[in-house]
Amino acid sequence: MRLRSLLYVPASSERFIAKAHERGADAIILDLEDSVADGEKQAARAGLAQSVPMAGRSGAKTFVRINAEPGLQKADAEAACRAGTFGLFIAKARSPEQVGVLAEHLAPIERELGREPLVFVALLEDAGAVLDARPIAACQRVLGLVAGGEDIATSMGAEPLPEVLRLPKLLVHFAAKAEGKLSFGTLTTVADYQQRDALEAAAREASHHGFDGATCIHPSAVPIMNAAFSPSEEKVAWARAVLDAAAGATADGRGAFLVGDRMVDAPIIERARRILQKID
Repeated sequence: MRLRSLLYVPASSERFIAKAHERGADAIILDLEDSVADGEKQAARAGLAQSVPMAGRSGAKTFVRINAEPGLQKADAEAACRAGTFGLFIAKARSPEQVGVLAEHLAPIERELGREPLVFVALLEDAGAVLDARPIAACQRVLGLVAGGEDIATSMGAEPLPEVLRLPKLLVHFAAKAEGKLSFGTLTTVADYQQRDALEAAAREASHHGFDGATCIHPSAVPIMNAAFSPSEEKVAWARAVLDAAAGATADGRGAFLVGDRMVDAPIIERARRILQKID
């Protein structure tokens, strides 16, 4: 599953929802949280029955970002489930217990509907959640993790500068990868999306670190993320050459061999396989 770009769209905006499928994003996140005013949250939730299928018309995966407040969270999750969304973005996820409670709430609804279980992407948005990232990633339904840079910085009384966000974002990334889950984001804040050169550089850096994709708060970021988190033609050619050489080496009983002037062994072969998986 390729999720290079995940575009946030306010679930209260019919205009943005109607155009979401045209943006080229691998996933659309219908947001019931920060981008929706308090007085519009219930109407946005009720509208999911129409907005979820509308946003996914191009084949993009649909997610719904649900509110963290207990009085809203379960109702948001149930409405998203009934609307047919692929998964949930869980705002301000803080513990595996919280994730488990939500999963237990949804299970009978999913059985009633005869649908596949929703997957979860956990948004870790404070210092405590960063330190508990691996147990959250280990939860069965969790597909991936995101570190919310602005909120993490605020929780620490810090500024969302690259040097401040780098460590907590990498810790969340390591936790996701340690549990075999997806990791979304860059090592900077997404708020400066208008600085295209900086955004491209941040996306490339994140890709080099092994992030799988990133969320986008504006459609202009989608092609940047799609490009940065896709392997280049040169990488694809290299990966195919490695796997072709590996097949020959295996037949000859060799565990290590040269491709060009570079020694290749098991971890490099696996890296080549993963590169080719990204183009399927």
